[in-house]
Parts: sequence; C-alpha cells; structure tokens
Amino acid sequence: MSSSNCIGICTMRPCCRILMGYGSRSSSVFGSPQPKLNDIVTHNLSKLQSRRQKRSCNSQIVGYIRVSDPNRRVFSVSDLNWGQTRVCKTTSRVGNSSSSRRGILVIPNVASDIRNHSTSVETQVNGKTSFESIYIQGRLNVKPLVIEKIETDHGDVVREEESRVEVNGSNINVNIGNSKGLNDTKDERELSDIEKEAWSLLRDSVVSYCGNPVGTLAATDPADKTPLNYDQVFIRDFVPSALAFLLNGEADIVKNFLLHTLQLQSWEKTVDCHSPGQGLMPASFKVKTVPLDGMNGAFEEVLDPDFGESAIGRVAPVDSGLWWIILLRAYGKITGDYALQERVDFQTGIRLVLNLCLKNGFDMFPTLLVTDGSCMIDRRMGIHGHPLEIQALFYSALRCSREMLIVNDSTKDLVAAINNRLSALSFHMREYYWVDMKKINEIYRYKTEEYSTDAVNKFNIYPDQIPSWLVDWIPEEGGYLIGNLQPAHMDFRLFTLGNLWSIVSSLGTHKQNEGILNLIEAKWDDFVAQMPLKICYPALEYEEWRIITGGDPKNTPWSYHNGGSWPTLLWQFTLACIKMGRTELAQKAVDLAEKRLSADQWPEYYDTKSGRFIGKQSRLFQTWTIAGYLTSKMLLENPEKASLLLWEEDYELLETCVCALTKTGRKKCSRLAAKSQIAV
Repeated sequence: MSSSNCIGICTMRPCCRILMGYGSRSSSVFGSPQPKLNDIVTHNLSKLQSRRQKRSCNSQIVGYIRVSDPNRRVFSVSDLNWGQTRVCKTTSRVGNSSSSRRGILVIPNVASDIRNHSTSVETQVNGKTSFESIYIQGRLNVKPLVIEKIETDHGDVVREEESRVEVNGSNINVNIGNSKGLNDTKDERELSDIEKEAWSLLRDSVVSYCGNPVGTLAATDPADKTPLNYDQVFIRDFVPSALAFLLNGEADIVKNFLLHTLQLQSWEKTVDCHSPGQGLMPASFKVKTVPLDGMNGAFEEVLDPDFGESAIGRVAPVDSGLWWIILLRAYGKITGDYALQERVDFQTGIRLVLNLCLKNGFDMFPTLLVTDGSCMIDRRMGIHGHPLEIQALFYSALRCSREMLIVNDSTKDLVAAINNRLSALSFHMREYYWVDMKKINEIYRYKTEEYSTDAVNKFNIYPDQIPSWLVDWIPEEGGYLIGNLQPAHMDFRLFTLGNLWSIVSSLGTHKQNEGILNLIEAKWDDFVAQMPLKICYPALEYEEWRIITGGDPKNTPWSYHNGGSWPTLLWQFTLACIKMGRTELAQKAVDLAEKRLSADQWPEYYDTKSGRFIGKQSRLFQTWTIAGYLTSKMLLENPEKASLLLWEEDYELLETCVCALTKTGRKKCSRLAAKSQIAV
C-alpha cells in the first residue's frame, strides 16, 4: 500500500500557507532522523522568506492535490467556513475492481509533539484512517508546521455525521454528541428556534487568525459604535464558548485558542518600566491586520494581547492563567486528546503559571493574595485580599495541574508543593470561610484581642462586623462561603461564581456544597427572581457604595458587578446542580432565562434587585451569555458529560497535616473537624 504526504507551512509573518508534496513513505520526514527534519524546515522557511516579496497575506489554507500513484487520488479544497468539515473522495483499485467512498479529510490547525522534543508527532487512528501531524516549534510569531498523511486500507473510510439546521437563510452544521471520549450515541433532537439562533450568533462571533478559528469576540452588538475591548477575545469569556464547541464535537477552535494563548504567555509585559512575573496569561487578545513595510498592498495578521496594561485600572488578570489550565484539562477530558497537555511547551506553560502562584511571600495563609479587580469582577468592588472567586479557581487549577503534570525529576518538587498547598487551602477555606446560622452565632459571641496559639477568634474578627441584613436573612438550613477573609475583616457578601465553583471543584465539603444549593433554593427570589443569576448579594448601597467603589457610575446598586444578574453564570450553576443531584434547580433557571434572552437580544447583564431591566450599560449579543445558555442546555440533556468537568472529593488531602501543628503547642489539629463534615 502506498501513501501520500503533504506539508503545509503557515507563518504569522506573513500568514501564507505553502504546500509541498512528497511521493512515498520513504521520502517522508517520518522516516528521517532529526537533523534532516531540521534541514527540511530551514530550507522551506528560507523559500518562504524569498516569496514574501511576491505574495500578500492569504488567510486561507491552499487547496491541494496529490497523486501518490495512478490508482489513488486525494483532493481537498479549503474555504473560510471552518464550521464545515471538508469531504474528500477516495478511489481505490484492487485488481480489476474499484470502490468509491466518502471520507473526512481533517486538516488540524496544530499538532501534538513527542514529550521531550521540540518536534511533535501525533497519531489519531479512527477505523481505517490515520492522521499524523508534526509541529515544529519556532519563534513566537510562527504558525505550526503541519504535515498530513492519510492511509486508507480496503475498509470503509470514517464518516462524520452532521445535523444541519437553517438559520436566517443560511445552513449551519451542529454536531451533537460526537466528541471523542464520550459515548457514541447521537442526539437527534431537533434544535429549538432559540438554540438555532444561539448557535448562529455563537458562530458569528468566531475570530479567525490566518484562516483558523482562535476564539470568540466578547460581544457582537452591531449597534455598538464604541466597543472598547468588547471586540477582543477574553480568556475567561471564551471558556463557556469552548465548552459549547467541545460538547458539540468541535475541538479545533479550542485547540487553536490554547496554543495561541500559550504563545502569548511568553511575550514581554511592561507597565511603566516594570514587568510582572513570568507566566502571566493575557486578559484578552485582538487579531489586527497591519501592512508589511516596503510591500505595496501586502499585509499580515498579528495578535495584540492585553496583559492589563490597557485595562481599566491597569490590573493584571490573575484568573486568566487559572482558567487556561482548567480549560486545558477540559479539552483533554472531552476529546480524549491528552497528547496536547503532555507536550513540552504546554507542560512548561502550566509550570510557569504555578510558579507565579506558588511563590513564597509575606502572606501567612495558603490563599492567593490579589488586588481589586483581578478576576471577573474587574472593577473596584472591595474584593482585594483573598477573594473567594480567585481561591476557588486557584484550587481547581492546582487539581488540574496535578492531573496533567508529568512527574519526573524536574517536576517532583512542584507536585509536592501542589499537594501541600491543596491540603492547606482546602482546610483553610472549609474552616474559616464557611458561615451558616451556627457559625454566625459563634462569631457573634467571639472574644477579641486573643493572643495565643489556641485562640478561637484567630483573625480577631469583631462581632459588630456582622451586618444587620445577614442576621434576619440567613436561613436555618444552608450556608455559604464568604467573599473574603483578612485580619480583622470578613466580607459577608455572597459571591455566586466562587460558591458555585467551590461545589464544582469540591473545595467545600459535601455538606457545605449541599448547604450552598439549599440557600440558593431558599432565597430564589434574591438570586434568580426574573433572571438568573446574581453575581453577588447583597449590593453595596448609599455611603458604603461611595466609599468602597469610589462612586463608580457603572457599579451602582443592583447593577453590573454590584448585584447585577449575569446569565452567563447559568452553565456553572448547571454544573453544580448536576454534581449535587439537583438538576431540577438548573432546569428551572434555564427555563426562566429562555423566556427572555432571545427577546432581549442576549444582554451581558440585567439590573435591579429582581433582574427586571436590561443593564443600563449592558452590551447586547454578549457571547458568553449565548454560550452559557447553550452549554447549560447540552449539559442538562446529557448529564453524564458533566462528570468530565467535575472534581470529586479527594480524601487524601485531609489525611496529612502539612503544617505540623502538633509541634507548635497546639493540642490538636482542627483539620479533623473539617474531615468530620464530609458525608462518606
């Protein structure tokens, strides 16, 4: 059996793709030693440089044809409609008989690599068809080298089924239940009109870079004449979009996004002659088209990242690196493509983020110390210190990293540090952030100014800090994790994302996780009312609002981050409910949102205490509102898929007290009390 090989080279400067063919297996780089491969790449790149003077940017994959022998012919033509898989026609002759079969010719945008080399080889075998790819790492602004090989035996060629729907006169492919690593059953359910509209809008928001999808815009409101940074791809905003695509069997855009954001991690970041720590991920990036110097009519596409130097308040996005790690794990879990996370560059990227987070400093606590505005709440809202949202994402990222890191001599110390931090962080959050009626009554009776290792009031919290609204509001059953904890300060506001992600990641105990959902159910009119889901409760009002927010006109009471209702939180609420066996709560919230989202043109957030009004500065056609809805729908229809995105309790974290408290005069370690709360 003979085979055909094709090489595609695409650089970011300029973004043109050049294709060359090799006639037989013996001439393929797969059979060549490493030096020859490097020679080939050097030669091809030099040819590319010489053609710069003749070519302008072409953001398409060039169609190609290659004849391996007179009896075999493969043809493929690419276009800009990335959502449709290209179909090839393969004709084989054996003796005097011939057969014609339809197959899928997939051109991957990036490929995996051998664990400890800069050259990568990836093999995916599905039936009788195999796809092998090589990625050779270059400098920052170089697109991967892609080498395709398709081998077809006498068996049937793999075929991917598609569900086509008509939206606004255009055809859209929606693959349902076709993700690698999931069950093989296909969901043939007809999409509702609102789902068709949502998929159409989500695809309209896709951003392409050199002809390949790399993310989704934050918002696509055609009436918005001043988009600010809503015309960029945000790491945190893309997560629900990525999950929607992954659950729908479309992994290329997520893979491209992970690769390009990883490349951006190594960019130099400077604000006022100061550079943050190595490993920082950008908050967002934008694809820009710029002319090439000295070349008339020629241009190139470049990625322009924002690490906080352009953000309002100039705050570094602490959560970006944490979300990136969480999404990398989700990609592997859903697609089964674990080779991506095992690549040397991805292993390095994980380690850089962790090194940035695990650096020793002045802090006495295992929680991560950050400034105000360093997460989803990216404006001044009094969350500086140790906000719950960052701690929940930090805990999740640590657990993801422990799963994905390859343990060897160079990483064993890092893995040990992860285990120690996970153990200390889980105990700290469960013991000191949790409040319910019993705990609030305990704080109410605290003694202050205790100077002892046996102190009960370890953070010297003054009982008068308990807000008056909380005394009558907290139900008998249920509780939540407070928003922040620092010496002499407890922020009793309930921040929804942090509490939901604590359930998803098992940062809280099983009993605490149940208590959070019980509280939301008991206070449904406060958290959901007419539109799910309040970002925090309650809102800052009057003098408190003026002092803490600085009189922020966007964060007025019950608006935006100050008690606004954010539909994008639906997907995280759905995950939490599925984990705890409370899918009826998630379904109730989705049904409620479904009544208004399309009619209101998919707003970013809603205002007023009940979520009745569209936010006064809310962008319409907000992508993570759309993606959050779609992801929630798919998870509710296939709850078994949610298990790929969840973490169960890790009992080993409670077995060992890494701080050795018994040697410091303490009679017992209160870690045992935390363990006793877990319902086995």
